[in-house]
Amino acid sequence: MITIKNLTKNYGNLTAVDDLSLQIEEGEVFGLLGPNGAGKTTTIRMLCCLISKTSGTAILNDLSIDNKKDCLEIRKMIGLLPENVGLYESMTAYKNLDFYAKLYQCPENKRKERIEYYLKMLDLWGKKDVVVGTFSKGMKQKLAIARTLVHEPKILFMDEPTANLDPEATKMVRDFILELKKEKRTIFLNTHMLDEAERICDRVGILNTHLIAIGSPDELGRSLWGKKSVVIVDTVTDIILKGIKSLGFEKIVVDNNKMTIDVNDPHHDNPSIIRAIQDAGGQIQSISELVPSLEDVYLKEIRRNE
Repeated sequence: MITIKNLTKNYGNLTAVDDLSLQIEEGEVFGLLGPNGAGKTTTIRMLCCLISKTSGTAILNDLSIDNKKDCLEIRKMIGLLPENVGLYESMTAYKNLDFYAKLYQCPENKRKERIEYYLKMLDLWGKKDVVVGTFSKGMKQKLAIARTLVHEPKILFMDEPTANLDPEATKMVRDFILELKKEKRTIFLNTHMLDEAERICDRVGILNTHLIAIGSPDELGRSLWGKKSVVIVDTVTDIILKGIKSLGFEKIVVDNNKMTIDVNDPHHDNPSIIRAIQDAGGQIQSISELVPSLEDVYLKEIRRNE
């Protein structure tokens, strides 16, 4: 659906995006993470044909950002939710959506149907005739999402969709994106919210001008940290440690009554670890696999590449 090859954007001597290459499949929710100034918004703008690239290329559904005619078709095909929503505040919610749907040349019957559908889905139908300037930030964000979808785009680009929203509005937007995910929409998401990306995205890329890591949140965690089992016992003794090490597990970090053990496969190795602890007279309180959060991975990668 989206193929990016060596995409680069320079502003004079400043490189905003450096040699970016990645593939996003149809129906995938892909999250691009990175600090301020990492090139996330610049990447979206290039893919949406809003700014030119310096070098490299990108193909969206067989359309090239290098071809002017294709660029017009790309703009028709995509939906963009920018960080600054840019609604017409003197117009009503309904008229905002109707205006944008007309720009995309949606037939009148389809416009009415889609506007009603999305306003109801986002709990804004009762506010359809209210001037947007009176809306809260959360309501404006919901309306901007409806605007992004009103022409039924094949690909959605969302730049910080929950930025500056309160917790209730953030949850509403996140839940709506999850609903879109069920519809197998292709979604390209920029976000600073790591827990949000972990819940929503099939894969994430960590960008700091150049791409420094890519994969599912689980894959990234395992690639950086390996596989570990966490065992909590009543007391960690030398006999318990000796029993575990006799199985070949040499890397054990002890913190009071907790042991973090490097393993090959927790599901296969944990039963033998349990038996070794019991044979050594230990009382096990719990055993689990240690799975790093996306925040752990992100911070480690960003610091390693600074």
